[in-house]
Amino acid sequence: MRQISKLPRDTGITGWNAVLGVAPAYPAAEGDITADWLVIGGGFAGLSAAKRLTELRGGDSIVLLEAGRIGEGPAGRNSGFMIDLPHELSGDGYSGSADGDRLQISLNRHAQGFAKAAAVEYEMPSEAVDPIGRVNGAVNASGEAHNRAYADQLDLLGEAYRRLDADEMKELTGSEFYSSGLFLPGAVMLQPALYVRELAVGLTTKQTHPVSLYENSPATGYDRQGDSWLVTTPRARIAAKRVIMAVNGHAQSFGFFRQRLMHVFTYASMSEPLNAAQQGRLGGMPAWGITPADPMGSTVRRHRGEGGSRIVIRNRWTYDPSMEVSEGRVASFRRDHERAFRRRFPMLDDVAMTHSWGGRLCLSRNSVPAFGELEPGFFSACCQNGLGTAKGTLSGIGAVELATRSNSPIVQDLQSCDAPQLLPPTPIARLGATIVLKWREWKAGAEI
Repeated sequence: MRQISKLPRDTGITGWNAVLGVAPAYPAAEGDITADWLVIGGGFAGLSAAKRLTELRGGDSIVLLEAGRIGEGPAGRNSGFMIDLPHELSGDGYSGSADGDRLQISLNRHAQGFAKAAAVEYEMPSEAVDPIGRVNGAVNASGEAHNRAYADQLDLLGEAYRRLDADEMKELTGSEFYSSGLFLPGAVMLQPALYVRELAVGLTTKQTHPVSLYENSPATGYDRQGDSWLVTTPRARIAAKRVIMAVNGHAQSFGFFRQRLMHVFTYASMSEPLNAAQQGRLGGMPAWGITPADPMGSTVRRHRGEGGSRIVIRNRWTYDPSMEVSEGRVASFRRDHERAFRRRFPMLDDVAMTHSWGGRLCLSRNSVPAFGELEPGFFSACCQNGLGTAKGTLSGIGAVELATRSNSPIVQDLQSCDAPQLLPPTPIARLGATIVLKWREWKAGAEI
């Protein structure tokens, strides 16, 4: 039995989940369980894989393991931007080659279509999947230069956008902070915790053959036994013909892609609900999302729905090979979020932040996924390179389509990538990554 070296640990309370109230509870796995398919991980990739299995292999038995609670892990800590356009986080700009960007747009829109269809099928609240677009916001000449370069690439690709001046940005956000922006109509805004919770409910209650979902059931070991895989949890032994590992960076805890995955955290805070007087002082539209013109700047959302009207600020990045961060780190960056909030919304000086959290990302040095059939019947849908909503959805779908031998464009694209590149020894990688992150945050300047 191969032992799993590390179990997931998430720091801070994600506001997206907390504002929803009590979540549906699923049992912990116990005893001996047999299934045709085992999906490990209850985030975007794992739940999308389970959903795709119900579509392609609806008569098969499907088990899904979640190490913690649905909505509390990285998916529920996401900012919720499901972006269709090029959005590469590892460079100074978001776009790449024209052919590569066109393919990625097509695949991202497939992921959006999957989420929209699931929302309709499972009768999710409208805030779970909200196609309101997003804005790339600029705050100074540097940000405006980033947006001009992005607009030039969108012109080349034939993609729609609309330029917003400072007055239009204020009309949208209520803030005078932004000098200009690009409105990009194709983005879908998720309430990420609500979306994954509703997806889980749909899979377990609204299918002809429901998925068996177990929470608080981390995989602790696995091995090949005959024609099946045996996976253990603290209280169960699960035998499955095929396994889909959808654990993002924790693929290395299973012994795969060692010294090839980079573990980065980003941090966010959510405000208390705005009362009527505060909403009046702010003005602007009731829901919007802003990605920074510089990828290292602050992502800002105003969200409407269960829990009231709230504003979320996300910024700051750290490299953490341990895949864990401290409560003190989250508290420290909460102060940065408060400063970013005050700069943008001085009229809301009486609004406090109520929830702060850190979120795990997994990246590879060459920005490729950790995807494929690693051993017979054992498939990986990992390493979304910081874009979990769309790429996580795609990797989960793609792993199922690979496992069922469907020659889909998703499989072709994911399999066309090189393997994740080997990283330098951990101390060198940590030092190099930390220097790069701090340098890029310094360059982002006022965007933070």
